[in-house]
Amino acid sequence: MTTPQDNSPQNHQASTRIVAGQPSAPKRPLGLKVGIVAGILALAGGGVAVASAVSANNAGTSPASVAAPAGNPATELKLGYFGNVTHAPALVGVSKGYIAEALGGTRLSTQVFNAGPAAIEALNAGAIDATYIGPNPAINSFVKSAGESVNIIAGAAAGGAQLVVKPEISSAADLKGKTLASPQLGGTQDVALRAWLATQGYKTNVDGSGEVAINPTENAQTLKLFQDGKLDGAWLPEPWASRLVLQAGAKVLVDEKGLWDGSLAGKAGEFPTTILIVNQKFAAEHPDTVKALLKGHVKSVEWLNGAAAGEKATVINAALKEAAGAELKADVIERSLKNIVFTVDPLAGTYPKLLKDGVEAGTTKQADINGIFDLTALNEVTGGKTPAAGLGKE
Repeated sequence: MTTPQDNSPQNHQASTRIVAGQPSAPKRPLGLKVGIVAGILALAGGGVAVASAVSANNAGTSPASVAAPAGNPATELKLGYFGNVTHAPALVGVSKGYIAEALGGTRLSTQVFNAGPAAIEALNAGAIDATYIGPNPAINSFVKSAGESVNIIAGAAAGGAQLVVKPEISSAADLKGKTLASPQLGGTQDVALRAWLATQGYKTNVDGSGEVAINPTENAQTLKLFQDGKLDGAWLPEPWASRLVLQAGAKVLVDEKGLWDGSLAGKAGEFPTTILIVNQKFAAEHPDTVKALLKGHVKSVEWLNGAAAGEKATVINAALKEAAGAELKADVIERSLKNIVFTVDPLAGTYPKLLKDGVEAGTTKQADINGIFDLTALNEVTGGKTPAAGLGKE
Protein backbone atom coordinates (compact mmCIF):
# COMPACT_ATOMS: atom_id res chain seq x y z
CA MET A 1 0.00 0.00 0.00
CA THR A 2 1.26 3.41 -0.85
CA THR A 3 1.68 5.57 2.20
CA PRO A 4 1.01 9.31 2.54
CA GLN A 5 4.75 9.83 2.82
CA ASP A 6 5.32 8.13 -0.53
CA ASN A 7 2.96 10.49 -2.33
CA SER A 8 3.74 13.81 -0.68
CA PRO A 9 6.84 15.78 -1.71
CA GLN A 10 8.59 16.08 1.64
CA ASN A 11 10.47 19.22 0.72
CA HIS A 12 7.19 21.04 0.10
CA GLN A 13 4.98 19.94 2.98
CA ALA A 14 4.96 20.19 6.74
CA SER A 15 2.23 19.21 9.17
CA THR A 16 1.49 20.88 12.49
CA ARG A 17 -0.98 19.98 15.20
CA ILE A 18 -1.78 22.74 17.71
CA VAL A 19 -3.39 21.81 20.97
CA ALA A 20 -5.94 24.27 22.35
CA GLY A 21 -4.50 26.50 25.03
CA GLN A 22 -0.87 26.19 23.94
CA PRO A 23 1.19 28.93 22.27
CA SER A 24 1.56 28.62 18.52
CA ALA A 25 5.36 28.23 18.84
CA PRO A 26 6.14 26.39 22.13
CA LYS A 27 9.68 25.68 23.26
CA ARG A 28 10.98 22.24 22.31
CA PRO A 29 10.46 20.45 25.67
CA LEU A 30 6.86 21.65 25.93
CA GLY A 31 6.20 20.85 22.27
CA LEU A 32 7.46 17.32 22.83
CA LYS A 33 5.16 16.84 25.80
CA VAL A 34 2.21 18.28 23.88
CA GLY A 35 2.93 15.99 20.94
CA ILE A 36 2.97 12.93 23.19
CA VAL A 37 -0.29 13.90 24.87
CA ALA A 38 -1.96 14.69 21.54
CA GLY A 39 -0.83 11.34 20.20
CA ILE A 40 -2.26 9.48 23.18
CA LEU A 41 -5.58 11.33 22.85
CA ALA A 42 -5.75 10.62 19.15
CA LEU A 43 -5.04 6.91 19.63
CA ALA A 44 -7.61 6.69 22.39
CA GLY A 45 -10.28 8.55 20.41
CA GLY A 46 -9.55 7.14 16.98
CA GLY A 47 -9.72 10.65 15.54
CA VAL A 48 -8.29 14.07 15.87
CA ALA A 49 -8.42 15.88 19.20
CA VAL A 50 -6.68 19.05 18.30
CA ALA A 51 -7.56 22.65 17.63
CA SER A 52 -5.87 25.98 17.17
CA ALA A 53 -6.00 28.72 19.79
CA VAL A 54 -4.77 31.96 18.31
CA SER A 55 -5.75 35.29 19.79
CA ALA A 56 -4.45 37.90 17.34
CA ASN A 57 -6.80 39.25 14.67
CA ASN A 58 -5.83 40.76 11.33
CA ALA A 59 -9.12 40.15 9.55
CA GLY A 60 -9.88 43.85 9.44
CA THR A 61 -7.48 44.48 6.57
CA SER A 62 -9.61 45.11 3.52
CA PRO A 63 -8.60 43.07 0.46
CA ALA A 64 -9.68 46.03 -1.66
CA SER A 65 -6.65 47.91 -0.35
CA VAL A 66 -4.27 45.21 -1.59
CA ALA A 67 -3.31 45.31 -5.24
CA ALA A 68 -3.89 41.91 -6.84
CA PRO A 69 -0.71 41.08 -8.79
CA ALA A 70 -0.76 39.15 -12.02
CA GLY A 71 1.34 36.36 -10.53
CA ASN A 72 3.30 36.46 -7.29
CA PRO A 73 2.80 32.92 -5.96
CA ALA A 74 3.15 32.63 -2.20
CA THR A 75 6.29 31.16 -0.67
CA GLU A 76 4.11 29.04 1.59
CA LEU A 77 0.44 28.03 1.80
CA LYS A 78 -0.76 27.20 5.32
CA LEU A 79 -3.80 24.94 5.01
CA GLY A 80 -6.21 23.79 7.71
CA TYR A 81 -8.55 20.80 7.78
CA PHE A 82 -10.16 18.36 10.23
CA GLY A 83 -9.54 14.68 10.90
CA ASN A 84 -13.07 13.82 9.77
CA VAL A 85 -14.25 11.70 6.84
CA THR A 86 -16.26 14.74 5.73
CA HIS A 87 -12.85 16.35 5.08
CA ALA A 88 -11.71 13.52 2.80
CA PRO A 89 -10.90 15.92 -0.08
CA ALA A 90 -8.28 17.51 2.19
CA LEU A 91 -7.07 14.18 3.58
CA VAL A 92 -6.66 12.74 0.09
CA GLY A 93 -5.31 15.94 -1.44
CA VAL A 94 -2.59 16.17 1.21
CA SER A 95 -1.73 12.47 1.54
CA LYS A 96 -1.62 11.71 -2.18
CA GLY A 97 0.31 14.90 -2.89
CA TYR A 98 -2.29 16.42 -5.23
CA ILE A 99 -2.26 19.81 -3.49
CA ALA A 100 1.52 19.98 -3.03
CA GLU A 101 2.05 19.02 -6.66
CA ALA A 102 -0.37 21.69 -7.89
CA LEU A 103 1.31 24.32 -5.73
CA GLY A 104 4.65 23.71 -7.43
CA GLY A 105 7.32 25.83 -5.73
CA THR A 106 4.97 27.02 -2.99
CA ARG A 107 5.56 25.07 0.21
CA LEU A 108 2.50 23.40 1.75
CA SER A 109 2.12 23.27 5.53
CA THR A 110 -0.95 21.94 7.30
CA GLN A 111 -2.75 22.19 10.63
CA VAL A 112 -5.43 19.82 11.88
CA PHE A 113 -8.41 21.20 13.81
CA ASN A 114 -11.33 19.71 15.71
CA ALA A 115 -14.03 22.22 14.76
CA GLY A 116 -14.76 25.29 12.65
CA PRO A 117 -14.61 28.20 15.11
CA ALA A 118 -11.03 27.34 16.07
CA ALA A 119 -10.02 27.13 12.41
CA ILE A 120 -11.66 30.50 11.71
CA GLU A 121 -9.75 32.04 14.60
CA ALA A 122 -6.50 30.77 13.12
CA LEU A 123 -7.43 31.97 9.62
CA ASN A 124 -8.33 35.45 10.80
CA ALA A 125 -5.11 35.62 12.82
CA GLY A 126 -2.95 34.69 9.83
CA ALA A 127 -1.86 31.36 11.33
CA ILE A 128 -3.35 29.67 8.26
CA ASP A 129 -4.24 31.01 4.82
CA ALA A 130 -7.03 28.66 3.77
CA THR A 131 -9.03 25.91 5.41
CA TYR A 132 -11.59 23.21 4.88
CA ILE A 133 -14.48 23.99 7.20
CA GLY A 134 -18.24 23.84 7.71
CA PRO A 135 -20.37 26.65 6.28
CA ASN A 136 -21.67 28.26 9.49
CA PRO A 137 -18.29 29.35 10.92
CA ALA A 138 -17.46 30.81 7.50
CA ILE A 139 -20.73 32.74 7.48
CA ASN A 140 -20.11 33.96 11.01
CA SER A 141 -16.62 35.22 10.15
CA PHE A 142 -17.88 36.98 7.02
CA VAL A 143 -20.66 38.66 8.99
CA LYS A 144 -18.43 39.74 11.89
CA SER A 145 -15.87 41.28 9.53
CA ALA A 146 -18.49 43.10 7.45
CA GLY A 147 -17.54 40.96 4.47
CA GLU A 148 -13.77 41.43 4.64
CA SER A 149 -12.40 38.23 6.22
CA VAL A 150 -12.98 35.16 4.05
CA ASN A 151 -14.36 33.94 0.75
CA ILE A 152 -15.82 30.54 -0.01
CA ILE A 153 -13.97 29.27 -3.07
CA ALA A 154 -15.34 25.71 -3.43
CA GLY A 155 -17.43 22.97 -1.92
CA ALA A 156 -15.88 19.75 -0.65
CA ALA A 157 -18.54 17.49 0.88
CA ALA A 158 -22.30 17.33 1.26
CA GLY A 159 -24.22 15.27 3.79
CA GLY A 160 -22.72 13.12 6.51
CA ALA A 161 -24.24 14.60 9.69
CA GLN A 162 -26.72 12.96 12.06
CA LEU A 163 -28.30 13.32 15.48
CA VAL A 164 -27.53 10.06 17.27
CA VAL A 165 -29.05 9.27 20.66
CA LYS A 166 -29.49 6.63 23.34
CA PRO A 167 -31.64 3.69 22.19
CA GLU A 168 -34.46 4.52 24.60
CA ILE A 169 -35.01 7.93 22.95
CA SER A 170 -37.58 7.39 20.22
CA SER A 171 -38.81 10.89 19.36
CA ALA A 172 -38.16 14.59 19.84
CA ALA A 173 -40.59 14.55 22.74
CA ASP A 174 -38.14 12.35 24.68
CA LEU A 175 -35.41 15.00 24.54
CA LYS A 176 -36.85 17.37 27.14
CA GLY A 177 -34.39 17.72 30.01
CA LYS A 178 -31.73 15.73 28.15
CA THR A 179 -28.11 16.71 27.42
CA LEU A 180 -26.80 16.66 23.87
CA ALA A 181 -23.40 17.51 22.41
CA SER A 182 -22.13 19.28 19.30
CA PRO A 183 -18.50 19.67 18.17
CA GLN A 184 -18.19 23.39 19.03
CA LEU A 185 -20.46 26.36 19.75
CA GLY A 186 -21.29 28.10 16.48
CA GLY A 187 -20.07 25.21 14.36
CA THR A 188 -22.19 23.83 11.54
CA GLN A 189 -23.53 20.83 13.48
CA ASP A 190 -24.12 23.00 16.56
CA VAL A 191 -26.29 25.38 14.55
CA ALA A 192 -28.10 22.51 12.81
CA LEU A 193 -28.93 20.94 16.18
CA ARG A 194 -30.24 24.18 17.66
CA ALA A 195 -32.27 24.94 14.53
CA TRP A 196 -33.87 21.49 14.50
CA LEU A 197 -34.68 21.64 18.22
CA ALA A 198 -36.41 24.97 17.63
CA THR A 199 -38.65 23.34 15.01
CA GLN A 200 -39.59 20.78 17.67
CA GLY A 201 -40.63 23.54 20.07
CA TYR A 202 -37.56 23.54 22.29
CA LYS A 203 -35.68 26.62 23.44
CA THR A 204 -31.92 26.37 23.76
CA ASN A 205 -29.36 28.92 24.91
CA VAL A 206 -25.72 29.34 23.97
CA ASP A 207 -24.73 29.05 27.65
CA GLY A 208 -26.01 25.46 27.71
CA SER A 209 -29.24 26.18 29.53
CA GLY A 210 -32.72 25.61 28.13
CA GLU A 211 -35.23 22.81 27.79
CA VAL A 212 -32.53 20.72 26.10
CA ALA A 213 -28.95 21.30 27.25
CA ILE A 214 -26.32 21.50 24.50
CA ASN A 215 -22.71 21.00 25.59
CA PRO A 216 -20.19 21.78 22.81
CA THR A 217 -17.64 18.99 23.23
CA GLU A 218 -14.59 17.78 21.31
CA ASN A 219 -15.61 14.76 19.20
CA ALA A 220 -13.42 12.10 20.82
CA GLN A 221 -14.61 13.21 24.25
CA THR A 222 -18.22 13.02 23.04
CA LEU A 223 -17.73 9.34 22.20
CA LYS A 224 -16.27 8.62 25.65
CA LEU A 225 -18.94 10.62 27.49
CA PHE A 226 -21.69 8.84 25.56
CA GLN A 227 -20.16 5.46 26.35
CA ASP A 228 -20.03 6.47 30.03
CA GLY A 229 -23.72 7.45 30.01
CA LYS A 230 -23.01 11.15 30.58
CA LEU A 231 -24.54 12.31 27.28
CA ASP A 232 -27.93 11.46 25.82
CA GLY A 233 -26.90 12.12 22.23
CA ALA A 234 -25.02 14.36 19.81
CA TRP A 235 -25.33 15.97 16.38
CA LEU A 236 -22.09 14.95 14.68
CA PRO A 237 -20.30 14.79 11.33
CA GLU A 238 -18.81 11.57 10.00
CA PRO A 239 -17.07 9.47 11.15
CA TRP A 240 -18.26 10.39 14.64
CA ALA A 241 -21.95 9.68 14.04
CA SER A 242 -20.98 6.23 12.78
CA ARG A 243 -18.62 5.65 15.68
CA LEU A 244 -21.36 6.34 18.23
CA VAL A 245 -23.76 4.04 16.37
CA LEU A 246 -21.36 1.16 15.77
CA GLN A 247 -19.12 1.40 18.82
CA ALA A 248 -21.33 2.92 21.50
CA GLY A 249 -24.81 1.58 20.72
CA ALA A 250 -26.40 4.87 19.65
CA LYS A 251 -29.23 5.08 17.15
CA VAL A 252 -30.06 7.70 14.53
CA LEU A 253 -32.89 10.02 15.55
CA VAL A 254 -32.35 12.55 12.73
CA ASP A 255 -30.37 12.13 9.52
CA GLU A 256 -29.86 15.72 8.40
CA LYS A 257 -30.25 14.82 4.73
CA GLY A 258 -33.94 14.28 5.44
CA LEU A 259 -34.28 17.97 6.32
CA TRP A 260 -33.19 19.20 2.88
CA ASP A 261 -35.73 18.67 0.09
CA GLY A 262 -33.60 20.10 -2.71
CA SER A 263 -35.61 23.30 -3.13
CA LEU A 264 -32.59 25.42 -2.13
CA ALA A 265 -29.67 23.51 -3.60
CA GLY A 266 -31.47 21.71 -6.40
CA LYS A 267 -30.28 18.38 -5.03
CA ALA A 268 -32.59 16.58 -2.60
CA GLY A 269 -30.84 15.37 0.53
CA GLU A 270 -27.70 17.42 -0.09
CA PHE A 271 -26.53 20.15 2.26
CA PRO A 272 -23.05 21.64 2.63
CA THR A 273 -20.97 19.94 5.31
CA THR A 274 -17.46 20.91 4.21
CA ILE A 275 -16.33 23.82 2.06
CA LEU A 276 -12.99 25.40 1.18
CA ILE A 277 -12.40 29.01 2.19
CA VAL A 278 -9.50 31.42 1.91
CA ASN A 279 -8.40 34.56 3.71
CA GLN A 280 -9.35 37.44 1.39
CA LYS A 281 -6.09 39.31 1.93
CA PHE A 282 -4.07 36.21 1.02
CA ALA A 283 -6.23 35.61 -2.06
CA ALA A 284 -5.77 39.20 -3.24
CA GLU A 285 -1.99 38.97 -2.84
CA HIS A 286 -1.58 35.45 -4.27
CA PRO A 287 -4.37 34.63 -6.76
CA ASP A 288 -2.20 32.11 -8.60
CA THR A 289 -1.60 30.19 -5.38
CA VAL A 290 -5.33 30.04 -4.68
CA LYS A 291 -5.93 28.75 -8.21
CA ALA A 292 -3.23 26.12 -7.71
CA LEU A 293 -4.84 25.04 -4.42
CA LEU A 294 -8.13 24.61 -6.27
CA LYS A 295 -6.47 22.48 -8.95
CA GLY A 296 -5.24 20.10 -6.27
CA HIS A 297 -8.63 20.18 -4.54
CA VAL A 298 -10.55 19.41 -7.73
CA LYS A 299 -8.21 16.51 -8.49
CA SER A 300 -8.79 15.12 -5.00
CA VAL A 301 -12.59 15.29 -5.35
CA GLU A 302 -12.38 13.66 -8.78
CA TRP A 303 -10.28 10.84 -7.31
CA LEU A 304 -12.78 10.31 -4.49
CA ASN A 305 -15.65 10.07 -6.94
CA GLY A 306 -13.79 7.66 -9.20
CA ALA A 307 -11.99 5.34 -6.81
CA ALA A 308 -13.30 1.94 -5.80
CA ALA A 309 -14.84 1.80 -2.33
CA GLY A 310 -12.06 -0.35 -0.88
CA GLU A 311 -9.27 1.82 -2.27
CA LYS A 312 -11.03 4.97 -1.09
CA ALA A 313 -11.35 3.60 2.44
CA THR A 314 -7.70 2.51 2.51
CA VAL A 315 -6.35 5.88 1.39
CA ILE A 316 -8.60 7.89 3.72
CA ASN A 317 -7.72 5.65 6.64
CA ALA A 318 -4.00 6.05 5.99
CA ALA A 319 -4.48 9.83 5.84
CA LEU A 320 -6.46 9.80 9.09
CA LYS A 321 -3.64 7.89 10.77
CA GLU A 322 -1.16 10.47 9.50
CA ALA A 323 -3.28 13.40 10.66
CA ALA A 324 -4.81 12.01 13.83
CA GLY A 325 -2.73 9.06 14.93
CA ALA A 326 -5.20 6.22 14.35
CA GLU A 327 -7.25 4.55 11.64
CA LEU A 328 -10.98 3.80 11.68
CA LYS A 329 -12.48 0.34 11.82
CA ALA A 330 -13.67 -0.96 8.46
CA ASP A 331 -17.38 -0.84 9.33
CA VAL A 332 -17.11 2.75 10.56
CA ILE A 333 -15.44 4.12 7.45
CA GLU A 334 -17.80 2.10 5.20
CA ARG A 335 -20.88 3.53 6.92
CA SER A 336 -19.40 7.04 6.92
CA LEU A 337 -18.65 7.08 3.21
CA LYS A 338 -22.17 5.92 2.33
CA ASN A 339 -23.54 9.08 3.97
CA ILE A 340 -21.34 11.60 2.12
CA VAL A 341 -21.30 13.11 -1.37
CA PHE A 342 -18.00 14.68 -2.44
CA THR A 343 -18.55 17.75 -4.61
CA VAL A 344 -16.84 21.02 -5.50
CA ASP A 345 -20.27 22.70 -5.52
CA PRO A 346 -20.72 24.62 -2.24
CA LEU A 347 -24.51 24.50 -2.73
CA ALA A 348 -24.75 28.29 -2.48
CA GLY A 349 -28.56 28.31 -2.54
CA THR A 350 -28.63 26.90 1.00
CA TYR A 351 -26.76 29.80 2.58
CA PRO A 352 -29.68 32.15 3.33
CA LYS A 353 -31.22 29.33 5.37
CA LEU A 354 -27.88 28.56 7.05
CA LEU A 355 -27.59 32.22 8.01
CA LYS A 356 -31.18 32.28 9.29
CA ASP A 357 -30.53 29.18 11.39
CA GLY A 358 -27.41 30.77 12.90
CA VAL A 359 -29.29 33.95 13.74
CA GLU A 360 -32.11 32.04 15.40
CA ALA A 361 -29.60 29.88 17.27
CA GLY A 362 -27.94 33.00 18.66
CA THR A 363 -24.52 32.22 17.17
CA THR A 364 -24.48 34.95 14.52
CA LYS A 365 -26.35 38.11 13.61
CA GLN A 366 -28.52 39.04 10.68
CA ALA A 367 -26.48 40.55 7.85
CA ASP A 368 -26.08 40.75 4.09
CA ILE A 369 -23.86 37.86 2.96
CA ASN A 370 -23.67 38.98 -0.66
CA GLY A 371 -20.03 38.59 -1.69
CA ILE A 372 -19.26 35.58 0.50
CA PHE A 373 -18.56 33.45 -2.59
CA ASP A 374 -15.78 33.85 -5.11
CA LEU A 375 -16.07 30.88 -7.43
CA THR A 376 -14.29 32.46 -10.40
CA ALA A 377 -11.05 30.49 -9.94
CA LEU A 378 -12.99 27.24 -9.37
CA ASN A 379 -14.91 27.72 -12.60
CA GLU A 380 -11.69 28.50 -14.44
CA VAL A 381 -10.14 25.28 -13.15
CA THR A 382 -13.16 23.07 -13.87
CA GLY A 383 -14.36 24.82 -17.00
CA GLY A 384 -17.83 24.69 -15.50
CA LYS A 385 -20.30 27.18 -14.08
CA THR A 386 -20.75 26.41 -10.40
CA PRO A 387 -23.34 28.98 -9.26
CA ALA A 388 -22.96 31.48 -6.42
CA ALA A 389 -26.74 31.92 -6.18
CA GLY A 390 -26.43 35.70 -6.35
CA LEU A 391 -24.13 35.78 -3.33
CA GLY A 392 -20.84 36.51 -5.02
CA LYS A 393 -18.66 35.99 -8.06
CA GLU A 394 -18.84 32.98 -10.33
